[in-house]
Amino acid sequence: MRRMVPAAILAGILAGTLAAKAQIRVAAAADLQPVLPPILAQFEQATGVQAEATYQASAMLTTEIENGAPFDVFLSADLSYPKRLIDAGVADAAGSADSTTPITYAMGTLVLWERKNAHLPPPSLELLRSAALQRLAIANPDRAPYGRAAIATLRNLKLYDALKPRLVTAENIAQTAQFADSGNADAGLISLTSALTPRLRAEGTYFVIPRELYPPIAQGAVIVSSTKQRPAVHKLLDFLLSPAVQAELARSGLTPAR
Repeated sequence: MRRMVPAAILAGILAGTLAAKAQIRVAAAADLQPVLPPILAQFEQATGVQAEATYQASAMLTTEIENGAPFDVFLSADLSYPKRLIDAGVADAAGSADSTTPITYAMGTLVLWERKNAHLPPPSLELLRSAALQRLAIANPDRAPYGRAAIATLRNLKLYDALKPRLVTAENIAQTAQFADSGNADAGLISLTSALTPRLRAEGTYFVIPRELYPPIAQGAVIVSSTKQRPAVHKLLDFLLSPAVQAELARSGLTPAR
């Protein structure tokens, strides 16, 4: 005879299975691609909640969310795009002191990176002034906050007009790093998160652009209003803001938000 599983035990097994399969979809700025995967793995291990990330330029993710893409949370590379979603009524920062203001989870840093075999002067502001620099990769300033920071830097240095014909524009900051790494550009204005990846650290060197040359890159998070996973999203945001994860973000090139 087949043994019957008591209803209470069966319900517990089913509940545990459902909890293990809980999943949230994360729209993540491209500068997080080198940083976020191990953090999401730690989050799943700690909570049992799976978090699957899609990495693109912040502007592209904003448009997708506005058009109904099924994301649960948006981790942008700036505050303007999540604020746009809040103003449009499709996202919120519920749980923060002000639900109309995105939650700042980190601050980004812009660097000038070049390959060790580029046969150029070391990365510095002087390199940007050098005639030897023929191709400079930047992210699309219309779509990527790091691209706007790059343009602001060049304008503040009064180099934009001279360098404009030499700019190689990438879709997002991850692609900008690829352009510089592959030789499609002599150097690139990229995120510190990209420069600190094992490959770029081994293949090149970087110079931290002085922060007074570009507006702060405050990276903001919002909850997509249509999410059915709000409690799990709050867990993820709390996890991102925890001291241990903020310290990990700092090691990966993002200045902690707190």
